[in-house]
Amino acid sequence: MARLLIVHHTPSPSLHTMLGSVRDGAGADGLEDVEVVTAATLSCTAADVLAADGYVLLTPANLGTMAGALKHFFDTIYYPCLEETQGRPFGVAVHGNSDVDGALRDIAKITTGLGWTQATDHVRVLDAPDAEARDACWNLGATVAATVLEG
Repeated sequence: MARLLIVHHTPSPSLHTMLGSVRDGAGADGLEDVEVVTAATLSCTAADVLAADGYVLLTPANLGTMAGALKHFFDTIYYPCLEETQGRPFGVAVHGNSDVDGALRDIAKITTGLGWTQATDHVRVLDAPDAEARDACWNLGATVAATVLEG
């Protein structure tokens, strides 16, 4: 069975809403053969990453960059996963109050170094996630899960 790992830092109601939408999309009809695993950024390990076939990353943008919790996740898993996870698909959803560009730029540097393959457009949410943002998160989860399933 294929495994999708959703790595999240969700300290706000907006991010909890986004996480729920990503999970719902990843569990959509036709994706029953994908095991969806969620892990908080501060407790996710290299073993979790190595056991997965693809990833969705969910983070707030703080002070123009990704949250420190996601940076800690990358610092923890980077070298143990560098060789074995190249080419795996991933997607990103970022929430910010005014800007998410710096966070996406920083995430791109690290995922490029890991050799991960972007499966779909990143989801950028400013302010509270409206219906369009929730749909984008649902589509993110569904698309990355389908990509993992195609393997």
